[in-house]
Amino acid sequence: MHLSGVAKDLGGRRIVDDLDLDVASGELVCLLGPSGCGKTTTLRMVAGFLSPDLGNVVIDGRDVTTLPPERRPTAMVFQNYALWPHMSVFDNVAFALKLRRLPRAEITRRVGEMLELVGLTHHLRSRPAYISGGEQQRVALARALVQEPAVLLLDEPLSNLDAKLRVRVREDIRDIQQRLRITTLVVTHDQDEALSIADRVAVMNGGRIEQVAPPDTLYRRPATRFVGGFVGAMNSLPGKIENEVALLADGTSIAVLTPCAPGGTEIAVRPEDVVLAAGGTAARVQRVVPRGHFTEVVLEVGETRLRAYLGPDDPRPAPDDTAAIQFRRALSYADGQLIG
Repeated sequence: MHLSGVAKDLGGRRIVDDLDLDVASGELVCLLGPSGCGKTTTLRMVAGFLSPDLGNVVIDGRDVTTLPPERRPTAMVFQNYALWPHMSVFDNVAFALKLRRLPRAEITRRVGEMLELVGLTHHLRSRPAYISGGEQQRVALARALVQEPAVLLLDEPLSNLDAKLRVRVREDIRDIQQRLRITTLVVTHDQDEALSIADRVAVMNGGRIEQVAPPDTLYRRPATRFVGGFVGAMNSLPGKIENEVALLADGTSIAVLTPCAPGGTEIAVRPEDVVLAAGGTAARVQRVVPRGHFTEVVLEVGETRLRAYLGPDDPRPAPDDTAAIQFRRALSYADGQLIG
């Protein structure tokens, strides 16, 4: 699937602006970003529910930009699932196949195979109101997959589930996608969800894609300050890198243990890369917050406040203690762009 120069105005405002995106066959890509960044609008243009004002949508080498949704090789799982309440699970999944007037035997076979894939054969005759939220989500997924689309589209598929169920269902989605090797585009604002299921993540901001990368690259080397701040926690410190030392704007210097690109006007450090180590720069402990498997420590260094995440085996300081800190890794940015 390929999006080329796609743009869309809604309500007199540019929602998606000159967007390019390639999704390889069998790949799962997440569109990640804050509300209003244009990710759902992009998904709806792929599905055909919205027409781009500029640009093209190409699927399997065919330009589908002007085709209506029913003529595109796509299937969509909506945020609210959109299940028919008066129909059984079987009939919900079979609905699109019946509209195509496929033979009854083929419908029964394909629906049965799909319900087995998502683990819902025991709810064949149940109605949506009598199954759980996670099961409803899997019905919606089966209804989309039974159409055998070239591209599967999911719009915030887990937003209606509680936290524990969300983790389980996202693993189900990834497992099914991997088994079928179906090209998939997922919209989410949840960074954990995106990082855990995607082959690549496209971070959107203001209608544009700021970075497309595998989850680990996106987290460890965010191309822009926006990406670094949106994906995971980040300490943003005015200053520059010189000779493996972070020189903050107030004159404080903090050693950086890993070689990094010099220069910049802003230094970015993940909280887990703030290390308490003898011989480091003195910092005052302002607050200690237990977070279960790690401890968050808020520190003051000169005129700067930053956060550190300590593991269960690290010494835990107390408020108003003086701690010595170093940076395990640091990134430098100029005009919001990563250096090096």
